[in-house]
Amino acid sequence: MTKTQSGAWRLKRQAGVTLLEIMIVVCIVGILAMIAYPNYTSHLVRSKRTQAASCLQEAAQYMERFYTTNLRYDQTTNGAAVSLPATACIKDMNGNYVVSISSVVANSFVLQAIPQGSQATRDTECGTLTLSQNGTKTVSGTGKAATCW
Repeated sequence: MTKTQSGAWRLKRQAGVTLLEIMIVVCIVGILAMIAYPNYTSHLVRSKRTQAASCLQEAAQYMERFYTTNLRYDQTTNGAAVSLPATACIKDMNGNYVVSISSVVANSFVLQAIPQGSQATRDTECGTLTLSQNGTKTVSGTGKAATCW
């Protein structure tokens, strides 16, 4: 307390932030981070899975075009084996999913998207996504195909 020129006593106010106020802010930020981070990682897993499903559908379209040209899925009319092209979609999945042909014969194919790295450990619900020539969609995880696709 300080005395003014008129003789009245006045409280001297200090400027700044106290340690208690800083600790309260840190606790609030910590609680928000505990809530937000799992939601964020879950969103990343779902978006990468959706991208893998799109790549599988793109690869299936390629296989159908291949069949239209060669009248079979497994090889060209010259006998060269089929292989998926290195599309931008497949390149973008590098490190998260490997899109490949699981099995192929003259009149059918099965494509798969196998999760890699952190995607494999975080996405146990769906796991490997597969797509066949007749549009059958399956998953290797504990989830349902309708949910994962």
